[in-house]
Amino acid sequence: MKEVILCKYGEVILKGANRSDFEAKMLKQLRQRARRVGNFNVFYSQSTVYVVPQDEESCEKIDEMMYQAKHVFGFVGVSKAITCEKNMDVILETVKNHIPERIKGAKTFKVESKRSDKRFPLKSPEISNLVGGAILSCVPKIKVDVHNPDVIVRVEIREHEAFIHAGQEKGAGGIPYGSSGRGLLLLSGGIDSPVAGFMMAKRGVQLEAIHFESYPYTSERAKEKVLSLAKILTNYTMRMRVHVVSLTEIQELLRDNCEEEYFTLLLRRYMMAISLKIAKDYDCEAIITGESLGQVASQTMKAINVTNALADIPVYRPLIGMDKEEIISISRKIGAYETSVLPYEDCCTVFTPRHPRTRPELDKVIEQEQRLDFNRLVEEAYKSKETIVVKCFGDNKTEE
Repeated sequence: MKEVILCKYGEVILKGANRSDFEAKMLKQLRQRARRVGNFNVFYSQSTVYVVPQDEESCEKIDEMMYQAKHVFGFVGVSKAITCEKNMDVILETVKNHIPERIKGAKTFKVESKRSDKRFPLKSPEISNLVGGAILSCVPKIKVDVHNPDVIVRVEIREHEAFIHAGQEKGAGGIPYGSSGRGLLLLSGGIDSPVAGFMMAKRGVQLEAIHFESYPYTSERAKEKVLSLAKILTNYTMRMRVHVVSLTEIQELLRDNCEEEYFTLLLRRYMMAISLKIAKDYDCEAIITGESLGQVASQTMKAINVTNALADIPVYRPLIGMDKEEIISISRKIGAYETSVLPYEDCCTVFTPRHPRTRPELDKVIEQEQRLDFNRLVEEAYKSKETIVVKCFGDNKTEE
């Protein structure tokens, strides 16, 4: 008798002929995490992935492994289960010994049974009835509710043993990371861009990231804040490259040569041009931003179109129709909010115009842009690139 982890599929189960490719990615990523935590056997059977500790030390790390399993995209439910002999008396004894603690605080419950081994003498409804009776006999005041229970107790009769678990926790959902190509995330120090990265990673996009700094107008702390946000995202992605690019010269030249109301629009066009170069260097098929329509002056429809005019690959904006409260809710869920609100400035706060253009005309923006050598400045900023590899396990490393 020991604890194991059961990981349940989500939409991957609906895939057709290429389902095995999705499953292979999920298993590979789960095994990579398991090797970092301890000695676990990870295997698949009947739309469930099992994570089984192989020694006493790994048994003690079951909670840490549970945390890792919940961050693998593709699994919608993760639970700790007790294994026992496929004998009804043993199953009922195990239920009485272990389930009361796991359903503490619940007022109602139901039992769901699955008899994968059809040689087992009792059918699923009979198993559920007996297990429900055992729970009622040892948990005071709890009641059965088959429609909307506080907790579901599950009994699975598999080929070699029985699994008993309660209180399944939510997994990351989505589809396996890396199954939908590669995208370059514009990662600022704010709330929105980490959420945009999470949402695209959840849809299988492998993330690269670019961050723009304006030292000495922005501090080393601001850069470290962004790397901390990238580290939070690697709870889901395992690793991510962050390309840090200096915009200091560009911003100073914009300040000295262009009309103030166009500063932000011009800066965002430079950011887009630099991002496109890096995207192509790292085989990214799209740019990802945290823009939400109308949230700030540079995110009006006309302003976004001015930036988009430079792009020759898709620009994905997963937050485009969301309000701030919705974005904050996801930020809290992924553990990024407290870091995102740390009061360290980013490049977008440098030389902010007092009255920015909200309905810009592209030809007038280009007219301002031509006051500077656009291509040369893009190349010079690109050459300032510093690439840092951020990992879920281990320290950050600067890539040569």
